[in-house]
Amino acid sequence: MRLTAYTDYSLRVLIYLASKEDHSLSNIKEISIAYGISKNHLMKVTYELGKMGVIETIRGRNGGIRLAHAPSEINIGKIVRQTEEDFFLVDCFNPDSPRPCVISPVCGLTHALNKALLAYLKVLDGYTLADLVQNPAAYREFFKKKLESE
Repeated sequence: MRLTAYTDYSLRVLIYLASKEDHSLSNIKEISIAYGISKNHLMKVTYELGKMGVIETIRGRNGGIRLAHAPSEINIGKIVRQTEEDFFLVDCFNPDSPRPCVISPVCGLTHALNKALLAYLKVLDGYTLADLVQNPAAYREFFKKKLESE
């Protein structure tokens, strides 16, 4: 199973924001520098995270972005489900596939892969953003060095 870059970037933004002290505001430019990710990609990601209600976006000169909820309230499985386009591991998972699988009626692979997908998501459901950022100070130190080197 593989996450899209979009989901990866979404999780990275959340990790960055969770590492901030006192829920201080961040901006796309600093996150872009910290991760070496294009600002354009991050603008799309932060827009969607804002629509999902996971981050708060504040416009204006002193604006920025921050988490809308405590890291312990942000479930990783839920974020992955909301940011991934689909979970079609193989063509037979996609009812609109242009290449339907000819052995689907008798195939055991579909069942095994579906079971694996459900287990994968169940594991992610067991984690919150707080679990991923257990030592925010270490993240802050890492990001500080990265930003200073730019």
